[in-house]
Amino acid sequence: MKFNKLTPQEEYVILYKGTEFAFSGKYWDHKADGTYICRRCNTPLFSSKSKFDSGTGWPSFDDALPNAVKELPDADGHRTEIVCANCGGHLGHVFRGEGFTPKNTRHCVNSLSLDFIPQEESQE
Repeated sequence: MKFNKLTPQEEYVILYKGTEFAFSGKYWDHKADGTYICRRCNTPLFSSKSKFDSGTGWPSFDDALPNAVKELPDADGHRTEIVCANCGGHLGHVFRGEGFTPKNTRHCVNSLSLDFIPQEESQE
């Protein structure tokens, strides 16, 4: 499998399960229509239609595209990690029961784990 070249910061997040600082990523307040893809392998992960402002400082989505994201128990024993189902790259964590949206789910994703394809260029 061929992967995109990553910056040291992207490697820290995607390969070593790091976290970027809240309100620091380029997509936390991004509002354009389109598709968010995996920065490492370009797999489509989230539609802009499922993005919402959680006030947490990270991009938040109440749903992932079908079979795009895999959930794993986090090493801390309390959270659920989300990774790209294609390449296993770390995306962030999923939280349920917070009441932000009717789906009651928040995929909290690092901007460094994502790229964006505007709607006019995507298959949405």
